[in-house]
Amino acid sequence: MPVSVSKPAIDIGIIANDIEAMLGFYRDTLGLEFEAAIPMPGGGTMNRFKVGDSVVKVIALDPKPTAVAAPGGIRGATGYRYWTITVSNLSACLQHVEDAGQKIVVPAKVIRPGVTIAIVTDPDGNWVELLQND
Repeated sequence: MPVSVSKPAIDIGIIANDIEAMLGFYRDTLGLEFEAAIPMPGGGTMNRFKVGDSVVKVIALDPKPTAVAAPGGIRGATGYRYWTITVSNLSACLQHVEDAGQKIVVPAKVIRPGVTIAIVTDPDGNWVELLQND
């Protein structure tokens, strides 16, 4: 039997290496709405940010994991490599990211008529695609 979806969105969990920098990026640089900080079973804290109906969970584990995900974005390795936020103000978002000193790895470009993307990195090197439908 296929999945019976009951929420019109997905949530994503990111295990942070540098939790303070990551919180600053998602809260201040991207401007996502902070929802809650929740203790994690086994140690650590889940910091929840709202993105429409979705939630980005930025997690600090205690103890910290010893393994690190392979860097390099889309072509760096297999597995989850990036995720997308659809925005209505791509140019302003990119200016804000640049002003905050964060890296833009793919500048704004039209990928098909009516669709423009850019990709930025968070402080831990995770890629976030910003997509605007014109």
